[in-house]
Amino acid sequence: MSEAQEQERDQAAVLKFIERFAGHLADAGMQRMAARVFVALLCADNGRLSATDMAEQLQVSPAAISGAVRYLGQVDMIEREREPGSRRDYYVVQDNLWYEMITRRDQVMHRWQATIRDGVEVLGDETPAGLRWKETVEFFEYLHEEMPLLMDRWRQRRAELHRKWGLTD
Repeated sequence: MSEAQEQERDQAAVLKFIERFAGHLADAGMQRMAARVFVALLCADNGRLSATDMAEQLQVSPAAISGAVRYLGQVDMIEREREPGSRRDYYVVQDNLWYEMITRRDQVMHRWQATIRDGVEVLGDETPAGLRWKETVEFFEYLHEEMPLLMDRWRQRRAELHRKWGLTD
């Protein structure tokens, strides 16, 4: 879709969709403004907007955008870019964003396992609390073992979808 075609979209409907999905993300624990900014970026065909563009689209102050992009950058959900010779920052979501987020989450859970094992030892592995944590370790271990297989299957399916849609990676 060209930039002109993107402009022809029903912007009220796009904003309504942004608010709706951002609400889902906020309900899941994401900061509300960060969720709105994130979804706005996902809705841009090139996945790239300036803070000014986002403030105008979401009808909020630049300060609200600033806090949101700082948070999203800290959790590696967006990247900041600057064109040579320009002082304007652009914020970008990567095309394979969900894959990368899940992969990083798996790495975090793997790091938690050592601490959780310590908790099991402290609580006692036969106590109700210890058993609850022991099951958590087993669950994380299971996810860590299965995740590479799942992600490999996703890469294969994504490649098939891209061929079907005529996209290149």
